[in-house]
Amino acid sequence: MPDEMTLEVEGREVRVSHPDKVYFSEHGETKLDLINFYVAIGERFLRVNKGRPVLLQRFRDGADGPGFFQKRIPDSAPDWLETTTVMTVNGTPSRALVIGDIAHIAWAANLGTLGFHVWPYLADDPEHTDELRLDLDPQPGTDFTNVRAAAKELKALLDELDINGYPKTTGNRGLHVYIRLQPKWDSYEVRQAAVGVARELERRRPDIITAEWWKEDRGERIFIDFNQNCPHKTVFGAWSVRARKGAQVSTPVSWDELDDIHPDDLTMRTVPDRGDPWADINEEPQDLTPLHDFYKRDRENGLLDAPWPPVYPKQPDEPPRVSKSRAKKTDD
Repeated sequence: MPDEMTLEVEGREVRVSHPDKVYFSEHGETKLDLINFYVAIGERFLRVNKGRPVLLQRFRDGADGPGFFQKRIPDSAPDWLETTTVMTVNGTPSRALVIGDIAHIAWAANLGTLGFHVWPYLADDPEHTDELRLDLDPQPGTDFTNVRAAAKELKALLDELDINGYPKTTGNRGLHVYIRLQPKWDSYEVRQAAVGVARELERRRPDIITAEWWKEDRGERIFIDFNQNCPHKTVFGAWSVRARKGAQVSTPVSWDELDDIHPDDLTMRTVPDRGDPWADINEEPQDLTPLHDFYKRDRENGLLDAPWPPVYPKQPDEPPRVSKSRAKKTDD
């Protein structure tokens, strides 16, 4: 295979250097295999990611090598590449890639991108967050069996409220559940709803679910990471390939198959033959209000806001940034 080739992807020419470079050591998938994977699942990928800014996670030497994040797109990028200005937590602007078509994905894959971290809004409407993302994060001492149990509790809660949630594997150990929203709320309101959901699930099943932000307070439970919805926060995108030697994919799944799948088995080799459980995700955006009501109820009952990550400025009504266990030791 030549050291460089040009592919035509959706009518655009995409240069690919070293197409036979091995990116995934377990089965030997190459850079060209990665690009062909995205071409094969293009319609599914675009359904949930098109029009959204993305942060690139690059691994020049493949999944076994070191990686780094790239938010800024270089001036040397092709003229047809869609970009937008995004803001960091501290207010620094950056020129980020917008998913326009699969040629954009192929261009990024050529750079060694193993992971598209996606903003929860469309580039043409940054004021409205149209995705609520609930991250079911397994803690030490738990595994995917525990994640499944927590997911069932979340599904039961959403069913009570007549809200449609869409689960996907993270490509690693956890599970994400997305809720497509009507474009009415900003990221602060969406995060508040996530806090309310996390606390409600912990209230219902404190034996298996926790809303504790501090790791030392979580125990062997599944943490509902509400802070994945903070302003300017990205989440590993649906249908994105992880930087793991087995080429695992963050794969949309149906609720009914959760007991029958494991994230390690959903790879570049197996995913293209699956259907799309998220085929209707954009058809009926959901109302955030029932979920946000959990947060409002808790605040009215005297609960403070939940802690924010340390990279964010101190927020109004935020509790002290110290774990409960550490605070107790200090009081003692």
